[in-house]
Amino acid sequence: MLPSPNLKLKLLLPALALLCSAAWGPVGAQTAVDPWRITADKVDPNNYYGATVANGVIGIVSSPVPFQVKSVVLAGAYDQYGRGRVSNFLNSFNLLNMYLEVDGKRLGPQDASNFRQELDLQRAALTTTFDYADKATVRYTYYALRHLPFTVLLDVSITAKKDVSLTAASVMEAPDALHDVQNYYNEIDRPHATLSLLTSSAKSPTGKIQLCASTSFLFEEPHGQEPRIIHEMWDSNMHLMKFSKALKAGQTYGYAITGSSITSAHDPDPLNAAERLTIFARLEGRQRLLDFHAKAWQDLWQSDIQITGDAQAQQDVHSMLYHLYSFSRAGTDYSPSPMGLSGLGYNGHVFWDADLWMYPALLVLHPEIAKSLVEYRFRRLEAARRNAFAHGYQGAMYPWESADSGVEETPVWALSGPFEHHISACVALAAWQYYCVTQDKEWLREKGWPILSATADFWASRVERNGPGHYDIKNVVASDEWAENVDNDAFTNAATQVNLQNATATAKLLGLRANPDWLHVAQNIPILKMADGVIQEHATYHGEGIKQGDVNLLAYPLKTITDPAQIRKDLAYYETRVPTEGTPAMTQAIFALLYSRLGDGAKAQHFFQDAYQPNLLPPFRVIAETKGGTNPYFATGAGGVLQAVLMGFGGLDITPAGIVQRKSTLPTGWQSVKITGVGPQHKTYTNGR
Repeated sequence: MLPSPNLKLKLLLPALALLCSAAWGPVGAQTAVDPWRITADKVDPNNYYGATVANGVIGIVSSPVPFQVKSVVLAGAYDQYGRGRVSNFLNSFNLLNMYLEVDGKRLGPQDASNFRQELDLQRAALTTTFDYADKATVRYTYYALRHLPFTVLLDVSITAKKDVSLTAASVMEAPDALHDVQNYYNEIDRPHATLSLLTSSAKSPTGKIQLCASTSFLFEEPHGQEPRIIHEMWDSNMHLMKFSKALKAGQTYGYAITGSSITSAHDPDPLNAAERLTIFARLEGRQRLLDFHAKAWQDLWQSDIQITGDAQAQQDVHSMLYHLYSFSRAGTDYSPSPMGLSGLGYNGHVFWDADLWMYPALLVLHPEIAKSLVEYRFRRLEAARRNAFAHGYQGAMYPWESADSGVEETPVWALSGPFEHHISACVALAAWQYYCVTQDKEWLREKGWPILSATADFWASRVERNGPGHYDIKNVVASDEWAENVDNDAFTNAATQVNLQNATATAKLLGLRANPDWLHVAQNIPILKMADGVIQEHATYHGEGIKQGDVNLLAYPLKTITDPAQIRKDLAYYETRVPTEGTPAMTQAIFALLYSRLGDGAKAQHFFQDAYQPNLLPPFRVIAETKGGTNPYFATGAGGVLQAVLMGFGGLDITPAGIVQRKSTLPTGWQSVKITGVGPQHKTYTNGR
């Protein structure tokens, strides 16, 4: 991620490590915590951070305003505009906005009483309910259909409390950044249905891509008795279709809106594709769409984490899994940005957040999804080779920020772009771990080896050979991004060693000849220590506060430090160097994981809670990037916490022979952790009673 301003540091005192969880009251705490449903009974529009329903390609972010969606985000849709002269995520058409009129009055926020929203993590559904005076009760649910990557569904139900007349509209609205908007309305007559299509097309800010969306009503009435649909054009950026219906007191009426959003980055003919996909969904019908969606999520949840002894942790872990599942998808070459599909944060770019923080949990629970993240890197290998060449190096140098093309997308004012080189080792580690979990040698030969060998070549050319034990890596931005242009950063150096060793191991597995220089270089890269034996973060580090984990990552995930005494010494030192504010929600998760492996349940519990509870925002307990921050959903932090649960509390370990379980200690108060659907064999692992 981009470096934060170097804030006045508020160092965490050692005594804080034993504070109980009550120090941070949970946001929106409930008396009885449902493991699968997060309920917002009282919604404050001025303190509202939306929930996201997504399917790995399209994301819908909720709003506190009835019938409104905050934004619709599409994976893979970028153009250069706005911040930083680099590629940015684009909001797509707001294809699920609507309005409702009751007896001629259009309902607004002030008309909704008993307003309530609920995120169903198990079904990936966001439901809103409210009453309108003494006239009607309204319920509607958003879905990003899991089995149809570009298609969404809005399911509406209205119960009349007295005789009423309704007018309901589906509104198509273009975001401000788009231009050359074209609006279309078509009615296609078929023997058993009339298909009404509300369609829009527009160009991205530079004209690079075309964005298209189309919607259609789904009615319960048989063909010929469906309401008459009227099309209205408001202006160039908005049009709608609507119908009217009279209801008797006590009658419940249901209808749905299905729609598809796709761009020329996904399909060479997005306008026709959007309408064809919407017609497909329309003729599948509401119930089949819901059934297939439910089945797809049921399959995903075969890989689950079940906690006994902490009901709130269970709900929170389900929420984290839900978001990682929602932000990624098998069969693609998409990799999630730090904020996933929850908005335009970090321009939608891909960082080490995907490879090091989100990827391991996906790899353990759904290797087929994790494969997409590695595929993203493989398909951009040539761009990484060109990047290395431009900087005077051999092999492949992956960009710190990556978008669709795989070139460097970091804004020029951020030094991470030209200097945060550890990203190449993180990409290589993910490739090696994919083989470790799947044992797929064919994949390793075809795609893993090119990544591992090219990144190893990069590091062999990147080191400065200053004599035995002094193959230095100078002038980098550390994984602790407050340390800029430093020499021999601990994480960078150790990750380089691992990259070189894994490339050598890959060659042996495949019967290929490894470059002997790789191991030679690995054996001469220094890991510095201070006088007291603590590993020194970098050559000029003297105890200052750190933005995020660096040295402690050598014990996990790199495993270059294995001595428990050294791990404990490094933890005791660096846990006091992380400020209480302004740092991203990842480091404490690693502390929790390591303390669990060291047998300290109290500290494992403290750092598990400290990793995310101070970052929670109302009303859905979404995770912000930093404590006190307001930019959710921080999928990176969720990935870190899930690794603490899986690889710490659950004891799972990714090894060259596959996934194994090692001894670990549960957080204080927890009774057991059960992990189902692990790895290609869908195994179950349990820790505790």
